[in-house]
Amino acid sequence: AESFLRDCPFVMYLGDNLLQHGITPLVQEYRSLDCNSEILLTKVPNPSQFGVAELSSEGRVVKLTEKPAQPKSDLALVGVYMFDENIFDAAKAIKPSKRGELEITDAIQWLLDHKFTVHPHIVNGWWKDTGKIEDMLEANRTVLDTFDRIVRGKIEGTTSIEGKVVVEDGAQIVDSVVRGPSIIGAGARVTHAYVGPYTSIGNGCVLENCEIENSIVLENSMISSVEGRIEASLIGKNVKITRTHRKPAAYRFMLGDNSEVGIT
Repeated sequence: AESFLRDCPFVMYLGDNLLQHGITPLVQEYRSLDCNSEILLTKVPNPSQFGVAELSSEGRVVKLTEKPAQPKSDLALVGVYMFDENIFDAAKAIKPSKRGELEITDAIQWLLDHKFTVHPHIVNGWWKDTGKIEDMLEANRTVLDTFDRIVRGKIEGTTSIEGKVVVEDGAQIVDSVVRGPSIIGAGARVTHAYVGPYTSIGNGCVLENCEIENSIVLENSMISSVEGRIEASLIGKNVKITRTHRKPAAYRFMLGDNSEVGIT
């Protein structure tokens, strides 16, 4: 990435992080500051599970430690960083940690040790680390709670839309029940189905003769004729779930992109 990024400041965003207010104001802040890096910090109850920052009494970053056994601070590093070109020299200079990995915390510590300026920003609003399925579902619930009712798609037959439900353009819901907070993505089709609270259905999905709640289904996936309710599940893109023979009372899935499941 150095050949592409070295000539301009850039953002490094670890994909399992979700910030309530996004990063646009943080990027604007970084551009206005005279510093080499900006790091995002938030207070956590379990700092030993994160990279941890120690600040001086003046609010300057003093030391960074990756997952310390005995943390000296409760300020965890959020996985979003702003850097200039000096981070590449830092990355080349550091050695693998005891975990056998090159740690971004060590690279930022190298900047500090070599008198480069690292600005700390304490995050306002919630932050979610979505590394596990439970975290993803919690983040989904948090985001859906902020939605208002917006229905742009087609509602047909005996369909009942209850509560804060978003139905995107081109979506079609026929003879179904959808309870909010939930979202039905653009071009999705829901027929003879139940979509319960805290469910996100991606663009182009097809749901027919099934029940689902407290789950995430990514785009262009199909769930058809599944008896029993799907709950607390994370389903990737282009997944196909269909019923074959016998069924259990409930299902729970964590499926990657392009999966295909036949239920017996």
